[in-house]
Formats: sequence, C-alpha cells, structure tokens
Amino acid sequence: MLRYSSEYWNMSGLTAPFWLAPLGLIIWRVVRLLPGSNGGITRPSGDAALEILDPRLASGQIDLEAWQSQRGALRAAQHERR
Repeated sequence: MLRYSSEYWNMSGLTAPFWLAPLGLIIWRVVRLLPGSNGGITRPSGDAALEILDPRLASGQIDLEAWQSQRGALRAAQHERR
C-alpha cells in the first residue's frame, strides 16, 4: 500500500515545484520593487524624449530651429501632465 510519508514526497520529486514556485514569486517581486528595474517609472517619460533631442542636435540630424520647436513642445506637454 502506498504511504504518504516524507520519503514518498522527496523521492517522487514533487517537493521541488512546491518550493520553487513561491521562491520564484518572492524573487520576482523583490526585483520588481528595486528602483530602476523598470517595474515602475523612475522618471517622467518626457525626460527620455528630451534626452534624445540633444544628441540629435549635436550629430546634425536636426537643426537648431527644429530642436527648439520640439523641445518647446515636449516641455509644454510635460507641464500639462503635471
């Protein structure tokens, strides 16, 4: 007759999913809570767009007039969201 003892569970390999699943959830949650882990926005999204504009101006992809108009539009959009 089959007995549900600790030897059965250990020998059958069924204990691993019962321990690994909660452990995996704990690790996932801790990583998501760390700052900068993309779990939450750590900076306003408009800042990323503004950071892209400066190198584009420096590399000559856009001219000063386009840079100023785009920067002004992004700043206005940021201000409206706040």
